[in-house]
Amino acid sequence: MTVRRLKTYAGAQGYVYQYYFVGKRAALADDSEAPATEFVFDVTSDRKLTYAVSVFLPQAAVAAWAAAHRRPLNEAEQYAAAKLRLFRAFDEIEDMKAHSRRLTIDSALLEEALASLGVE
Repeated sequence: MTVRRLKTYAGAQGYVYQYYFVGKRAALADDSEAPATEFVFDVTSDRKLTYAVSVFLPQAAVAAWAAAHRRPLNEAEQYAAAKLRLFRAFDEIEDMKAHSRRLTIDSALLEEALASLGVE
């Protein structure tokens, strides 16, 4: 049995979300986001219904960041970018369950997220 660490985030829309990281995998080949890494989080805002939210980190964005910074992103930095994208959605989207269960990190968002953490 896997014990998951439930975390809490208070979004700007007034919802308090609880979430945990489920895992990551390569996006399916026929997915519109492929080639990408898919980070999967289970999320709830009411403690009754839990739903999956996928954050896609396209290989093109990772490659562009690596070229600009002359080094590859490590796994922890990729996870941090995915988590910050999830937080941004919590802050900006009123009804995550209905409207945003698939999130993408483009090159500009990746740069912004990692810069906010001081990653160069």
